[in-house]
Amino acid sequence: MQQLLSQFRMRPLTQFVLATLCTSGAQLSHAQEVTDLGSVQSTATASAALSAIKNVQTAPAQAPTQGSLTATEPQSTISEHYIKNSTAPTSNYTDIMNIAPSVSSISPNGPGLMESPTVSIRGFQDGQYNVTFDGIPFGDANNFTHHSTSFFSSQVIHNITVDRGPGDASQIGYATFGGTVAMTSLIPSMTASASLLGTYGSFNTWLAGAELNTGDLQQLGDARATFGYTQSHSDGYLTGAAQRRQNAYFKFEKPLGDNTVLTLFTSVNKIHQNTPFGSSAEQIAEFGPNYGLSSNPLSQAYAGFNVDDVDTDFEYIGVQTRLAQWEIDNKLYTYGYYHTGFQGVSPNSSLPYNAFGPKGPFLPEGNVAGQEQVNNYRAWGDVLRTQREIGPGTLEMGAWFNYQTNLRSRFNANATQNFAFVSPLFSMNDTLATFQPYIQYAWKLPYGFTVTPGVKYVVFRRDLYASLNQGSGLPADFGQTWTKVLPSVQIHETINPHWSAYAQYAKGFLAPNLNTFQIPNLTSSSQPDPQETDNYQIGTTYTTDRLTLAADLYYIKFANEVTSTNIGGNTFFSNAGAATYKGVETEATYYAGLGFSVYGNLTFNSAKQNSNNSWMPFTPNRTAAAGLLYERGPLTGSFITKFIGRQYGTTGNQIPIGGFAQSDLAIGYTFRPASSMVHDVRLGLQIDNIFNRTGIDGFFGFGADAEKTPLYWTQAGRSVFGTVQVDF
Repeated sequence: MQQLLSQFRMRPLTQFVLATLCTSGAQLSHAQEVTDLGSVQSTATASAALSAIKNVQTAPAQAPTQGSLTATEPQSTISEHYIKNSTAPTSNYTDIMNIAPSVSSISPNGPGLMESPTVSIRGFQDGQYNVTFDGIPFGDANNFTHHSTSFFSSQVIHNITVDRGPGDASQIGYATFGGTVAMTSLIPSMTASASLLGTYGSFNTWLAGAELNTGDLQQLGDARATFGYTQSHSDGYLTGAAQRRQNAYFKFEKPLGDNTVLTLFTSVNKIHQNTPFGSSAEQIAEFGPNYGLSSNPLSQAYAGFNVDDVDTDFEYIGVQTRLAQWEIDNKLYTYGYYHTGFQGVSPNSSLPYNAFGPKGPFLPEGNVAGQEQVNNYRAWGDVLRTQREIGPGTLEMGAWFNYQTNLRSRFNANATQNFAFVSPLFSMNDTLATFQPYIQYAWKLPYGFTVTPGVKYVVFRRDLYASLNQGSGLPADFGQTWTKVLPSVQIHETINPHWSAYAQYAKGFLAPNLNTFQIPNLTSSSQPDPQETDNYQIGTTYTTDRLTLAADLYYIKFANEVTSTNIGGNTFFSNAGAATYKGVETEATYYAGLGFSVYGNLTFNSAKQNSNNSWMPFTPNRTAAAGLLYERGPLTGSFITKFIGRQYGTTGNQIPIGGFAQSDLAIGYTFRPASSMVHDVRLGLQIDNIFNRTGIDGFFGFGADAEKTPLYWTQAGRSVFGTVQVDF
């Protein structure tokens, strides 16, 4: 009994964390396997223990999300186990991460069958949080957003960690203050194998894929590699919103001596999509919740006029090594995004089909007004991380450099005449250079305490060269540099091998978007102040084979927050001034025995403008998830419901969107056939939105018509997917 009590004896930091969590909660309610190089990939990388789980009949093995005992800020890791067993094979990373606390993501066309139009973490929108792949930040240079259907399919992903906070000084990226979504790539197997994958289901959706693992190639110095390819097609839940998608990937690892590992990675992705732009309330009522695009060739919403072709690639060369007392991790990378898009000027609004605006100009009768656009960019960069033991702790130093070139153009076109040119809208070339060196020291103290002060210096340099600038319609040749010193400090306490607590302060920073250059008379004085945050967080994590539990409290002071509104397919930004974000987040998995686990998470979130106390757009007032999971022998199963609370589509508490829930069922069965050539066969059944809820769950923006018609998204109706995977 004395031993049990000693395990739960609370030290000062623990007492403070738990007391504050309990008090604030009451108020609000009324990993990949890598060489041990510390934060080699990011502070959001999952602990290596997750990858090494052998016994599936434990809470850590079955948990859809779980915290880390080494975390210094709130984070939830979503394992490969959950991705393979409980999500559709067509899913995007945004569909997968939706299970995590404080995350809100919608999929109006079905899982992975279009880009997720609205994704938020604690109310921070895409472009305000960071996304990395194997520790490499990536995204659009113009506004730091991401494309969830591009670059990677779910078959490439090993796990995802949703890091809800700015991280320590080593957390690099464009917009770390809103959090980091850290994806890690698959791990090449030490055993030679091959797999064939096939899926068919609702909306005439099919996916086929193959993967080959070379295993340990002793004749090549213990090298190992994985090759994979997937191809999919779907008509989509929304009318006219078809998608074709191809993804090929390759990963190669080879030891070079006793202390060095070389990694080569590439992923190539191709998308062809008929892209919807939301629907009006009247259209949803008349044509049904699955109305997306029209079959009428005299409509700007005609499916044949709204098409995106996107080609992407992502490559890196990684070296992990030990030199003297230093551990070094370096990744040299490039990625590219090439997008050609066609669309009506304002699909599904009341704008006349031949009009380019409420007052014209107009095309002759029988001709539909449209637009053609190009958005091409290429990034090159390097991520360097080093660490060594010095005195009573660990010194970490590193730097991230990224340079991105971007070509963007758009013109008005006659969609009926094969998008014949009518008039130019803009034509721009821009570049963004980013440099972020950092240093921090993890000072290990007695009684399980570690204090980690650190500092990161960020430099953003943006240059614009435009023959016709977007917004102003004038030529432009302008550049601006922003710099900031970002301090952070984390206090971590290891109470016992199963229990830890932490407290954090960190400064956040986000350089202005490219849109701030889209004005006449560009000068340095015309530029707005960058977005900045002060982040305060405390939390605790508890993990045993029977129970995983994590809870945290956050408080964020936001200065110069920029909000965005979509009007007629164009994004317009405005400064909302100061805002305050705060909340409580919890998650837990309890292994009940006999293969069953119970999972739940619950958050209470608030994000409001200081000036008028109105809610920031797309910030649910709460999120929750609950589910039952099973895995024993050849059978797996899960039934999970995710709830997303009330939110608003714009500032000033306008465009209210009620809370909604979705329940998903997944069942899998694995057996070994009589054939000696086949290792095993896995049969899977995935039913998303099992109760077929199809209400409004998101806001796209406003039409370009005179009435500025609000356009909405709805929940994709029930979908059923059957999957067969054969392993050789």
